[in-house]
Parts: sequence; structure tokens; C-alpha cells
Amino acid sequence: MTDVFSIKAFDFPKDFLWGSATAAHQIEGNNIYSNNWYNEQKNLKNGWNGEASGTACNHYNMVEEDVELLGKLGHQAFRMGVEWARIEPHEGEFNKEATDHYIRELALLKEKGIKTFVTLVHFSVPKWFADKGDFQSLENLKYFERYLNYILPKISPYVDFWNVINEFNLGRSEERLTHKFNSVIYHARGYHLIKQFSNKPVSSAHALVQFCGKRQNDAFDLAMQHYMDVINHEFFFHAMRTGELVLPGKDGIFDKEIKDTVDYWSINLYTREMVDARKADLSSKRYPFTETRMLPMNFYLDEFYPECMYHNLSRLKDKPVYITENGCSCDDDDFRIVYLVEYLCALSEAIKDGVDVRGYLYWSFLDNYEWWTYIPRFGLVDVDREHGFKRTPKPSAYFYKEIIENNGYNPEMLKKYLTEMPRIKDLPILL
Repeated sequence: MTDVFSIKAFDFPKDFLWGSATAAHQIEGNNIYSNNWYNEQKNLKNGWNGEASGTACNHYNMVEEDVELLGKLGHQAFRMGVEWARIEPHEGEFNKEATDHYIRELALLKEKGIKTFVTLVHFSVPKWFADKGDFQSLENLKYFERYLNYILPKISPYVDFWNVINEFNLGRSEERLTHKFNSVIYHARGYHLIKQFSNKPVSSAHALVQFCGKRQNDAFDLAMQHYMDVINHEFFFHAMRTGELVLPGKDGIFDKEIKDTVDYWSINLYTREMVDARKADLSSKRYPFTETRMLPMNFYLDEFYPECMYHNLSRLKDKPVYITENGCSCDDDDFRIVYLVEYLCALSEAIKDGVDVRGYLYWSFLDNYEWWTYIPRFGLVDVDREHGFKRTPKPSAYFYKEIIENNGYNPEMLKKYLTEMPRIKDLPILL
């Protein structure tokens, strides 16, 4: 058991960059030309027990207010997406209004002195592109290139860091293996196109899950732990370092155009995933003695495991690292405060151990749409969707603001926001 009040002061390197992250589809609302929107509507008609994104957080219409709030909360950086489905809603037809909207949003952030991390594809794509098979086919690379050649010169003056594609690395099905194999090629092509218009750092956001054999003295679990790491993580790191794309189940290739197409490691990091060789799908529930259920639903982030921050980053000492997502989903904001202290302490230890971490973006700025439901609440800022989408910063937002101002943590900060360790409440299961 960890008592957060026992954690001693820690700090971060000079010029460390602090901020928050979002995804366009999850906060903008009414992304009607996207494959996600189409699938949500189809699923609702088929009796889906999830929720559609709808107006989401209405960020598309509240950009000025949100940028102002970012500034008031002290954020120095903001990760956002530009929605391909808005920019090219119909094949070959580009939307000037949507393009101008993103230019205006980026300009507002720059006027506030906020560094911008821009994601070009964050899961959602135009429905017409999905209908062609999206990243499952390399034949579609020409459509991706056309999109980038259109949008890059228009937004490049406002972008400080690039993410080509978000989290394409997870999964073990044949379909997922093809998707991520091809996505490395799409990523590399995106990198080279960006470099024609921008000299700013480029990466793709990598979901760095720590795969953990359920039985740590068991040869079978450990073998599958290593296998899952190779097909979800090492294939990408190896390709970026060498140009060799090796993925079990696919014929490997070497392409010099792939090598060194990340300027920094963009890392989305939350927790570990248990691996059980005695299960056909290799998945296992976490240990019941580590579960911390903070939501009225079963959710994959029901464990505090800050060790994964240290363990996972230790393999990434060859390039600068930015944490482009890390956060806690909970109804009781006190848990978020504890989470920040524990995970940031682990991050500071990784830096002491030689990992060149240069920034941290909390996920998420707002309570957002979590791809199929609004129940998980990751935000530093509450969004009252029933009353005009009113934004209300939570205590954790002001706690985080103090961390930013001090470029670190000391126990006196915590005492302003927390008097005792939070306790799990008996929550009903809603979904």
C-alpha cells in the first residue's frame, strides 16, 4: 500500500513542458462525416448499450473559451487533433471552413504562448476512406498523401510538435497485424511529407502498455509476455531505429525510408495488462488485491500502477521523450490528485535514471467522450453537458497548476487539496 502523503518532494529539468491532451472526435462534437459517427449511429439502431458522441464537449464551438481556460490553468502545451473527416468530408473535396477553423484554433493557442502538439489522425477517419479499407490497404496511401499535402502547408506555421497517427500499435488479430504493419509505412510517409513543410519534431503517439505475465515465475506466461511486447511495442521501436519492419505473422521488410522517422518518442502511458498463457486470447483480469474501481462501470484503468511509468520508459534512452497522454478516470477527483503525485514521482525517477523526458501532457483537459460512453471522466475540467457545456475546473486542475508553476512537487502542495487518502465507494455498475 502507498500512502501519498509519504512521497517526498521531487522536481523536473529546466524548461520541462507541461500541458494536457485531447482528441478531436472526443471533444468537438458533430463529426458527422467520420467513420466513428457512422458506426455510432449504426450501433444505436442495432440496440447498442453505448452512447453516441453527439455534440461531445462542444469544443468546436467553444474554442475561444477553452483556449482562455488553458491559459488560466497555466498549461504550456496542448495536444489537439485536426479531423480529416471535417477537412475532406467527401473524397477529393476540401472544406475551407473547417480548415480555417483549425488555423484559427492553432493561432489562438500560439497567441497565448501555448505550444501545440498536432495529431493528424486520431483513430477517426472520413467514412469514404474507411469504406476503401483505410490503413488496411497500402493502395490507399495516395489518399493519405493528398490529405497531408493539402493541410500541412496551411497549419505548419502554428505547429510545434507533430503526431502523424495515434496509437496504431496495439492488437494481435490478423486484421490488427496488417493495420499496424501498414501504419508504420503510412507514418514514415507522413514524416517525410511533414519535413517538406516544417522543421518541427515529428512522431506518432505510441500506446506503451506494460504487458505483465500473470505468474512471474511461469515460463509460459513469461514467453507470452515477451511475445505481446514484441508485436505491440518492439516492432515499432525496432523499425524506427533500423528501418527493418518485423512483425510475427507478416513477411518482414527493410526500407531505409522508415528508419529514423521519429524525432522523439511520443508516449501514451497508463497501466499494465495481464497476460495469461492459459487463456486462448492471452488476457487475464488484474489481481483482485490491486483493483481500484473508481467508476460505476467495469473499465480497463482500475489499477494504480505507477511502476509502469518507470519500467516502460527505461527502454527509450536514445531519443527525447514526451508523455503525450497519461491520466486517471474517476468520479472522485481526489483519486486524480493521488494519481498525479504517484505517476509524476515515477516519471521523475525515470529522468534520474537517464531517460530524456522533456514534457508531460495530462489526459485529458476536459471530461470527454470515451469512444462509446461518457461515463469515464478523465478531465481536469468538468463539462456540464446538460447546462450549456459549462466548464468547471476541478481541484486537480488547480493542483496541477501548482505543479506546473513549481516545475515539481512538494508535500505542502498536497495538503491544500487532500486531507486523507480517498476511499472507494460502493458504485453501481451502469455499463
